[in-house]
Amino acid sequence: MKLDRVIAVRTSKTIYRDGDLCIKLFDESYSKADILNEALNQARIEETGILMPHLQEVTTIDGKWAIVNEFIKGKTLAQMMQEDPEGYDKYMEQFVDIQLDIHSHKCPMLNRIKDKMQRKISATDLDATTRYDLHARLDSLPTHDKVLHGDFNPSNVIISDDDGKPYVIDWAHATQGNASADAARTYLLFWLAGDMNGAEKYLDLFCKKSDTARQYVQKWLPIVAASQSVKGKPEEREFLLSWVGVVDYQ
Repeated sequence: MKLDRVIAVRTSKTIYRDGDLCIKLFDESYSKADILNEALNQARIEETGILMPHLQEVTTIDGKWAIVNEFIKGKTLAQMMQEDPEGYDKYMEQFVDIQLDIHSHKCPMLNRIKDKMQRKISATDLDATTRYDLHARLDSLPTHDKVLHGDFNPSNVIISDDDGKPYVIDWAHATQGNASADAARTYLLFWLAGDMNGAEKYLDLFCKKSDTARQYVQKWLPIVAASQSVKGKPEEREFLLSWVGVVDYQ
């Protein structure tokens, strides 16, 4: 495999293209377990029939772990939103439809979102009273078994140049559980990207199309924010923790 064509650089990983292959090369900060879990998530999601680049292999290159996927030629929805502002609402509607399709699938072998959130809450440096409150709120929320992407944002959806279909990438955080937890995470991701208007449009559309009360999604926000703060960037931490203390919504 050739690593001479960089197509993206992310924290602790670099994405390369080699012909029909997309190579995600991780640095030494990633554990073997996390990389193998990401590949396992991809393999399991593939079996659901959700459109995504197919996993080709997991390997090491110069001592670094790499996940090799099928390369999908096209633009992300994030690029399309940026290049065509007048079409923003149309792309947002497509974005929500794709997420709802993901939530219509089941994958019993995926980890459960509630188990993951409980671990994350315990791993925060929040005081014991706040952690207790978050654990209790999480326990009180309904348990479902829908496929959740876990990092669903417009940059993780590629519209193929070949067939015009949407291919969803980056399944490292996939779990099964309550769709509103996934929606709460996406809502926060829009905020973290500085797109507050997009966040509100997204949530309004998600709730309308899924017939979900906005307040129901908002119940997940403190829990998801606490979870995100564990691995979030230092500059995001203050913002995320500001959501943790939010109990009641109007």
